[in-house]
Amino acid sequence: MNFRNNLSRINTGKVASKKGYKIMAKKLNITDTILRDAHQSQAATRMKLADMLPACEILDSVGYWSLECWGGATFDSCMRFLDEDPWERLRTLKKAMPNTKLQMLLRGQNLLGYKHYADDVVDAFVKKAIENGIDVIRVFDALNDPRNMEASMKAIKKYGGICEAAFSYTKSPVHSEEYFVNLALKLQEMGADVICIKDMANLLLPFEAFSLVKKLKEAVSIPIHLHTHNTTGTGDMTNLMAAMAGIDIVDCALSPMANGTSNPSTESLVATLAGHDRDTGLDLNKLSEAAAHFRNVADKLKAEGILDPKVLNVDTKTLLYQVPGGMLSNLLSQLKQANAEDKFYEVLAEVPRVRADFGYPPLVTPTSQIVGTQAVLNVLMGERYKMVSKESKGLLRGEYGALPGEVNEEVRRKAIGDAEVITCRPADLLEPELEKYRAEAGDLAKCEEDILSIAMFPQVAPKFLEKRNSGNIGKKEEAKAEEGGVRVLYVDDRS
Repeated sequence: MNFRNNLSRINTGKVASKKGYKIMAKKLNITDTILRDAHQSQAATRMKLADMLPACEILDSVGYWSLECWGGATFDSCMRFLDEDPWERLRTLKKAMPNTKLQMLLRGQNLLGYKHYADDVVDAFVKKAIENGIDVIRVFDALNDPRNMEASMKAIKKYGGICEAAFSYTKSPVHSEEYFVNLALKLQEMGADVICIKDMANLLLPFEAFSLVKKLKEAVSIPIHLHTHNTTGTGDMTNLMAAMAGIDIVDCALSPMANGTSNPSTESLVATLAGHDRDTGLDLNKLSEAAAHFRNVADKLKAEGILDPKVLNVDTKTLLYQVPGGMLSNLLSQLKQANAEDKFYEVLAEVPRVRADFGYPPLVTPTSQIVGTQAVLNVLMGERYKMVSKESKGLLRGEYGALPGEVNEEVRRKAIGDAEVITCRPADLLEPELEKYRAEAGDLAKCEEDILSIAMFPQVAPKFLEKRNSGNIGKKEEAKAEEGGVRVLYVDDRS
């Protein structure tokens, strides 16, 4: 199936506007996140391939625009906790669902790791992701710096994937509707096939969604995709208002792992729009059949203590502090380790102050961890910026890219002294490094994919590959999650 030339299953029609004819979706298309973001948000990305396969036939018959099943924290979790090869998972899912576009989440120049990679590694990773079965790659940058998305976007186009360029939605004095519209236009100019509004913290309220989507539809000529969560309890209404404004695609999750820190429920939106101009055309009976399977999976994860029912609670603190649900968990964990849980609300109040000092970065991996950790340090030290983390110094120095707003220069001097601030694309400072990783992998790597696994997770992948190569996969009890690992996976990409 040539998905690239059939970007849609988007059922489009032309409607007049002052600027000429604009593409306006009639049917609302849905991407289901049950195979990735749903269980990442609720169960630390612990759903196994064996839990997915029995439902693949019915999922493939539903008629989704795409199924998100890879990227984010799945790669790390597969090797670290589940004794699974993430590449083999992808190939197996593609074989089981040949009629539906498979989608992944990519952190731009960071790929799936936690640092910038050289362009040759970015190119190689994107190439192999598409070869192994990915059709749609949603690429974003934590700072909304398009330079950090450039290499991956070029590679997606080069290897025939659908490039869905996302901007991380947030609120601040510099993040206006005009800011996001201009960013969308820039991403379209860079070759994006789809623009995604990535509302990882469920900050985009319903009427704001209506207004932003309207402006985006007037400005850009490619489809618009909305990704939100239901952390603050507003996600369903946000999706509905976006649908009324003409959004082309929205993200939802099948109900057993929907809502709370996850995405709004698929079945609820399908039922809401039935018979309306934006009717999704999806069959509730088929969705119910798929949901029945994942209800059993969710029950199993609850019994294992992996899926905590607390993630289903509405938490409006996100609207007050702009702290995503996973970031709250991380802050609490850090304070528990310091025997300072009583400082929680002081830290929450400090987060927006640190964010302002740092030029208002959106709070998504890795900036959410950087800002959150610095807020904890400021409170525990009793003096702001008495201790500055290595990551905070890197952010202020420009190692992660251009910060959206003006930085507090007094704080920057305190953190990095007279060190020169990086103003170029950070990856321009990196030498090609694929051959270095190839040499490091040695006999452990049996294919190019193994080399890329080691590049992404140099501490985790070698242990996994040794075990796989010796034929011991599945012969040992699943590794117990260390507190640090769970924390990172919960925080990672509230997307």
